[in-house]
Amino acid sequence: MLGSSCDVWFGAVPAESLAAALPPRKQADWFSCVNQTELGDNRETVLPGMNTSFVAFGFFALAMGGCATPAFQPARLGLKLPPAALGSSISLQQHLIVERGDRIDELDAALEVDPQGLDLVGLALGQRVLTLHYDGETLMSWRHSMLPIQLRGEDVLEDLQLTLWPVDAIRSALPPRWRIEESGQRRTLWLDDTPIMVIDYSDQPRWIGKIELSNLRYHYRLTIESVSASP
Repeated sequence: MLGSSCDVWFGAVPAESLAAALPPRKQADWFSCVNQTELGDNRETVLPGMNTSFVAFGFFALAMGGCATPAFQPARLGLKLPPAALGSSISLQQHLIVERGDRIDELDAALEVDPQGLDLVGLALGQRVLTLHYDGETLMSWRHSMLPIQLRGEDVLEDLQLTLWPVDAIRSALPPRWRIEESGQRRTLWLDDTPIMVIDYSDQPRWIGKIELSNLRYHYRLTIESVSASP
């Protein structure tokens, strides 16, 4: 785990209040994985040797949320695979970089997945800005008031699962006209004959090392660098 502090506040909402909304199995350690001291005033990230220069909350949220979906384009996939379908229990420290045009924005995250659920904390400048808990049936999410409404927990969960879950599990849950292909260290999501997303992996298992996701529909690139938080 990243730390043991639960003293970071979001406006008037203490971390303990947010933790109380989680299942009993997670209330004791959910926010202990994030320590403001480790990520705080010097803007250090969870990965050694990397510095966060700034985070533009609105831009990052729009990029991750896919911006505004034009009326003629199909909606999101609505992908909500069971956590157990990942096939492994993982605990990761992550650094995310979003590139769009000349703009580069960064975020840190702590991700835990086991057969009972998925938990995610997103941090910017040492402060929590996003939390997700998904038990396979119900998705609970919270976002900082500075983040625009375009950032939906459902979209973050979907992108996580498209990136990390086994391709066979994803394929079986896709709606008509969509398909996903995997060749070597590359995964491609298609709508009819149009590629929508390309994901490249640097290592196996796929959640370790560097992941580069190119969203061809919304024209942004997401790089995720992950290290295991397990002992």
